[in-house]
Amino acid sequence: MAISGLMRVMEKAARKAGARLRRDFGEVEHLQVSRKGPADFVSKADRNAERTIYDELLAARPDWGFCLEEAGDIPGAEGKPRWIVDPLDGTSNFLHGIPHFAISIAVQEPKPDGSGWGEVVAGLVYQPITDESFWAEKTRGAWLQDRRLRVSARRHLDESLIATGIPFAGAGNPAEWSRIYGALAPQVAGIRRFGAAALDLAWVAAGRYEGFWEKGLQPWDTAAGCLLVREAGGFVSDFQGRSPPICAAEVLAGNDALHSKLHKVLAGALKGG
Repeated sequence: MAISGLMRVMEKAARKAGARLRRDFGEVEHLQVSRKGPADFVSKADRNAERTIYDELLAARPDWGFCLEEAGDIPGAEGKPRWIVDPLDGTSNFLHGIPHFAISIAVQEPKPDGSGWGEVVAGLVYQPITDESFWAEKTRGAWLQDRRLRVSARRHLDESLIATGIPFAGAGNPAEWSRIYGALAPQVAGIRRFGAAALDLAWVAAGRYEGFWEKGLQPWDTAAGCLLVREAGGFVSDFQGRSPPICAAEVLAGNDALHSKLHKVLAGALKGG
């Protein structure tokens, strides 16, 4: 599959920011032993990565808007798409010297009637440490570098590895998460929490996980990942089974066989609460 001009722009921005994040990550590992700690350094690394991506994308498409994790919404010209950017998904991992984090960039089109934002048409999740570039364009499939991705072919929950995010630091609903976990864990091969939702969704697209659920995310966490799963032949919805362009407040992803089974378990757990 030939990479489009749009995807080349996204790839260039992600790789430029990724190279800097790799250098900064090496510094974080040294800072772990200091009394002050690396939190301020990581916050600066996050902002620098976002600025690098912003500058690259702005130069390539000067009339497009932005939805940025750090800088917020920056309007573009009327009727033009917007970039949705998470410069460092997995900040806590980065902060603690754990090499599992990613850059996420997506493109969202405005609705034709001008009433808001519509479909996500391109997405990229780049893992700087492993140099893996997961990308997708609407109707053109999902890819890891130049290899076509398909969701896992496993059909049974007891064979399935499911990813999730766990409420932390006072955020989210731990009791609700516990109900879902309690209903699902006995039925599946395992549940993983690696701390980077964009990579979780990319790994569902790549068939490494069979499914993923989490609540309370943001559009920049999931915009690229939702498209990756869908273009790899999977399904993404909210907990009610609805499938908006970006699932963020509630995300349930899985392959074609398991999404409905996961939804049934999840809905039963929520109803039981």
